Amino acid sequence: MKEMYVTITGIRHYYGVKPFSVGKRIKCSKEKNNPYDSEAIKVVMKEIGTVGYIANSTYTVVTGTSSAGRIYEKVKKEFVVEVMFITSSSIICRVVGGLKKQIL
Repeated sequence: MKEMYVTITGIRHYYGVKPFSVGKRIKCSKEKNNPYDSEAIKVVMKEIGTVGYIANSTYTVVTGTSSAGRIYEKVKKEFVVEVMFITSSSIICRVVGGLKKQIL
């Protein structure tokens, strides 16, 4: 299966870029009851809680990454991403665990 990359956004509403480092693995969870986005995926660090969300808007999804809506049915309820790049407003990650098996 082709590698999938996502953008973590909304970090300024939490802790900014401080808790992130290249190579860090982070848990993501589908948030089915989110009143603003039915495909919301929350990004959580065990030590501090919510640190952002997987981007799901054309304004926040970095070129070359997938939106929450595009990966929603391809990942399990919880999955893991690895930080690849850090910018001042977003974190770019590769999905490394929790993909659903692809049926051929």
